[in-house]
Amino acid sequence: MLSLLDLLGTLGGAILGLPGILGLFLGMMTRRWPLAMIMGGAVGLITPFLFGSAHVTAIGLTEFAISIAVGLGAGALGCLIRHKGATV
Repeated sequence: MLSLLDLLGTLGGAILGLPGILGLFLGMMTRRWPLAMIMGGAVGLITPFLFGSAHVTAIGLTEFAISIAVGLGAGALGCLIRHKGATV
């Protein structure tokens, strides 16, 4: 079980890391909500494999869940920015 400080560190790292930034970017590329969330979630799924550790078993389930949730949220936020920011 993660302590509160570890949980906040994991959440902040995911938001400021690849799932948050690239998820937002990919979400801004499309106007379709489901596609934006799927692309953000895919980035969130791949990120622990790239920057985690050598083995899949060494990566915790909470890291996967937080990374995917941040990717989904960032994709949806990017799509929202695209919808509200587009005037044409």
